[in-house]
Amino acid sequence: MLQSLTSNSCVRLIQSNKSAWYFLFLVLGYVLYLIFGAVVFSSVELPYEDLRRQELRTAKRQFLQENECLSEERLEEFLAKALEASNYGVSILNNASSNWNWDFTSALFFASTVLTTTGYGHTAPLSGGGKAFCIIYSVIGIPFTLLFLTAVVQRIMVFSTRRPVTYVHTHWGLSKPLVAIVHAILLAMVAVTCFFLIPAAIFSALEEDWNFLESFYFCFISLSTIGLGDYVPGEAFNQRFREFYKVGITVYLLLGLIAMLVVLETFCELQQLKQLRKMFYLKKEKPQDRLSILEHDHLSFTTVADHAAANSAAAALRENKTEPYVDVPDLVSPGGDEPMLR
Repeated sequence: MLQSLTSNSCVRLIQSNKSAWYFLFLVLGYVLYLIFGAVVFSSVELPYEDLRRQELRTAKRQFLQENECLSEERLEEFLAKALEASNYGVSILNNASSNWNWDFTSALFFASTVLTTTGYGHTAPLSGGGKAFCIIYSVIGIPFTLLFLTAVVQRIMVFSTRRPVTYVHTHWGLSKPLVAIVHAILLAMVAVTCFFLIPAAIFSALEEDWNFLESFYFCFISLSTIGLGDYVPGEAFNQRFREFYKVGITVYLLLGLIAMLVVLETFCELQQLKQLRKMFYLKKEKPQDRLSILEHDHLSFTTVADHAAANSAAAALRENKTEPYVDVPDLVSPGGDEPMLR
């Protein structure tokens, strides 16, 4: 008996707090997913890092043996300065000295990566004024960019998603959820083809050191706004038409980001995903002032109804009082026409 009562209370507790339990499982799943990613990345990349470290130590040792007049401390100082400059996008190599990081097209590309929060990190402001302006520019520009992208995506969604789904649903008589799912899948395939596969093939042809996988990797890292910065197009020393290339990449990033937002918004409007999201959200509760207003309106309505009922009863009573309870016939005197009693 006690066990059945305990189990029933536990079931009632779980059912009354479904959203909290779902949220707890969501947090646990996210943490486990982070740990899983860390384990995989560590197991895959750590051997390559160790191999690179050994190669660099061997090259450094060999360089010092061939140049005995140079001490290890002086070499360390030189390498530290070279690496610091490289982190800011300045290279000491002769074949890269002709590329400027802050000409107009490069600055335009940098501004687009800042406003879209891609942030490759290969180029960063060097001066104090540039860093201060970057802060102010980002504080104003990032919300402005979000407003711009939201307005553009909202208008594109009307023609790319809502009208086609409604048209197929009304003219072909198909189920609207089914039409929405098929449309979302087709739209995602078109976006992947136009903004991942085709650009990856173009980048692999224009960039000498990139294969198709590295080009596809760049497209995904860029349009997902991750922006690791390990692959940046247009940085080769022999890049032809570098200025036009940088402008084209800027336009590609903006259009690709809009396309990705349209696809994501299309999937977010699916009924299945809406129901899935509701599992983890808190239920909307009515505000206290709204409850008090509703209660006040209910009381006022009840009072008015009671007054109306009372007035109707009183009017009926008055009407009943004016009418005779018993019909009495007129009594006429025997010799005359005048009634004796009415």
